[in-house]
Amino acid sequence: MSFPNTIAAPLGVMNRKQLGRLDALEGASAPAWTARETACALSAVLAFCVAAFALWLAAGAVVPWDSKNHFYPMFRFLGDALRHGAAPLWNPYHFAGHPAAADPQSLLFTPTMALFAFVAPNASMQTFDAVILSHLAFGGLCMVGLARRWRWRPAGGVLAAIVYMLGGAASARLQHTGMILSYAFFPAALWALDAMMERRTIASALAFGALACLMTLGRDQVAFLMVLTLAGRALYAAAESGAPLAFIRARLGVFALAAATILLFLAPPALLTLQFLDESNRPGIAFGVAAAGSLAPVNLMTLAAPNFFGSLDHAYDYWGPAYDTMAKADWTDRAVDYLYIGAFPALLIFWHGLGAGRLLARKARFFLILAGLALLYSLGRYTPFFSFAFDWLPGVSLYRRPADATFILNIALAFGAGYLLHRYELDGLPRARALGARLGPLAAGATALAVAAAAASGLGFSRQEGRLLASLESLALASAFAGVAAVLLIAFRGTPRARAACAALFTLATAGELLWRNAASPLNAEPVSRYSVYAQMTPAEAGALAVLRREIEARRLAGDHPRVEILGLPGPWQNASMMLKLENTVGYNPLRIEDYERAVGPGDNAGDVNLRHFPGTFRGYDCRLARLLGLEYLILDRPLAKLPRHVPRPKARLIYSAGGIYVYRLRDAAPRAYFTSRIKASDDERALEEQSLPQFDAPREALIDDASLPLLRSLSPQAPDAPAAREADAGGRARIVASSDNAVTLEVDADRDGVVVLHDPYYPGWEARVDGERTPILKANMLFRGVEVGPGHHRIEFVFRPFSLANLAAAAGALAHKHEDN
Repeated sequence: MSFPNTIAAPLGVMNRKQLGRLDALEGASAPAWTARETACALSAVLAFCVAAFALWLAAGAVVPWDSKNHFYPMFRFLGDALRHGAAPLWNPYHFAGHPAAADPQSLLFTPTMALFAFVAPNASMQTFDAVILSHLAFGGLCMVGLARRWRWRPAGGVLAAIVYMLGGAASARLQHTGMILSYAFFPAALWALDAMMERRTIASALAFGALACLMTLGRDQVAFLMVLTLAGRALYAAAESGAPLAFIRARLGVFALAAATILLFLAPPALLTLQFLDESNRPGIAFGVAAAGSLAPVNLMTLAAPNFFGSLDHAYDYWGPAYDTMAKADWTDRAVDYLYIGAFPALLIFWHGLGAGRLLARKARFFLILAGLALLYSLGRYTPFFSFAFDWLPGVSLYRRPADATFILNIALAFGAGYLLHRYELDGLPRARALGARLGPLAAGATALAVAAAAASGLGFSRQEGRLLASLESLALASAFAGVAAVLLIAFRGTPRARAACAALFTLATAGELLWRNAASPLNAEPVSRYSVYAQMTPAEAGALAVLRREIEARRLAGDHPRVEILGLPGPWQNASMMLKLENTVGYNPLRIEDYERAVGPGDNAGDVNLRHFPGTFRGYDCRLARLLGLEYLILDRPLAKLPRHVPRPKARLIYSAGGIYVYRLRDAAPRAYFTSRIKASDDERALEEQSLPQFDAPREALIDDASLPLLRSLSPQAPDAPAAREADAGGRARIVASSDNAVTLEVDADRDGVVVLHDPYYPGWEARVDGERTPILKANMLFRGVEVGPGHHRIEFVFRPFSLANLAAAAGALAHKHEDN
């Protein structure tokens, strides 16, 4: 038994009597699966996943873009840290320093990925892809488990699993590793929720809590929407019971235990992420920004014809909705807009499910509602639904791109297609008057009209772009496939045995088409050679890295800690610094520390020189802030003379050039750490707003933010018009004696009270100890850390402890205060 099958709730224009008539047509309960059927279904899912991965291997391809430009180097950084017995909490190789523990994309809190990184820290890109696909395989196996639990026929369970694994967003968005990992755990969480509501045991509550945590620890929009889906599933079960309050009261204990389990494991990383968002360049998303990520209604044509807009063209010749083709701002692309689940499943959805009304049956109704809500959310600005959710549903405004809800749509379509194939095998073709004399023709007509309107809209869009013939060809091919499927369903409708054979053939054909269309496609595969910096470097890449390593090692032997900037080089170079252990001032990440973004202007994509900003505080690579950062090397994809006009051209010495890589040596930088007894007060927020770094003479002076001045015990800031510092005013010397990802140790000799400044980013969670005693960290020189020390010899330790009770309490307090202000 799964969910209670008692009184049905009203739905739309259908009254209780009509729904009862429809439910009665669901047929007799299907028999339980045999051991052989279970083994065959599970084997089919695993074989499908292996075949899909084999296509990537055969093509010499890997899952591209974000998967390799961002998540793979994050994984390698994670693996390297674990191999050395450290937790990768702070990433010094990314934007001069980045709170990895708070970044949802760091993979740190996905236990399966952390275990993988620990076991295989140097895993290849292909192995990385295999592990991500294995997560989808786990989800597919759980889909089969759910189908078995609900006593769907095995073919329906396998169909639901393969659509879930490689249909629509699951295929097209495979590059977004974090979302895929969240998505992979949803079927297991749904299964555990089902079991918990039925059994009401402590073990089932703990199991659901643990699996829900695995699903949500990614803290992305897909995880957020799947949490809402599970909540909706529980409410739906309560409504279907006929006595919602009694249903909930009887399960309050297991719901409370599951919630406590989720809170226990999810609260710390969630607090850190919310703390980061508050300190980041994206504390919230404006409605207009989010709305630009809406799924245009015309994209529904890709549900019927996958290449309708050239989405699968190997020449990347896409003419569908995107930034260049839409009148309003549109930040979607061919991958975000792709919905294809296979011609045969789509036929089932439109014919049996909507036209004949089978998705209105009790056992499928939830998935129909889910599909409708997911579609409304995905459409974003094109319906009032998303606007309402954005304003009134907590959490929605934290995310951009409502089109991410296509993941939920794909889940609903997968379950719907599987259920409909199960119904066909069990009961045959839907009866013409299943919905009644009036509603049956109305539903069929409405479905046909909607399909025709979508086709007309899509063809009109393609005609506008001058691609009508290509779209007609794609539509004709899809129609031919659907026609073959319809003939099969009609021809084999006679006996249960014939329908079982047809269902198996139907599933096999869908598997073949999804492998052909959606595995190793132009939407999710690129040659591994494009990511050579991660594996077999080209001679130019190897030469550039060798020169950099020699130079940096020489600087380190001299006591310096130089940083580099890698700008304009192709995708994998943006975050390759994590693997190459180069302290990079830029990178690729949508989340950056806000003050750093405002002061330095790195942008989220170092692969495009035009996205690099140069605010007044960072007017070029010769400026004071560049020297404070320790920026000494510039790695470009072109000579300095060929940079765009907005990029200041520094005085620099070319030390390497080959194969489109140019390495320049900039002027000597300021020390990474220094001691001074002279401080000046600084209103950092005002300085950032005015884009002006206040005048001071580093390393003989230090700026201390106004907010940090009360933390000083002995020092007082000098007057704004005080004379410039003299060399003799230094009064001490600081040096770095040890450093790791999460800690920096300094020694200082001082002959007076003063401040030690460390030119590493100031951020919550860092703790400082002077001679073992906890000392407040000062915000110094606009972006960096400082501590006050007295005369004598001292040992200073900066350690990043984001999970300390003090930091978590501070994060929670800031969140509560912000909530009160709102």
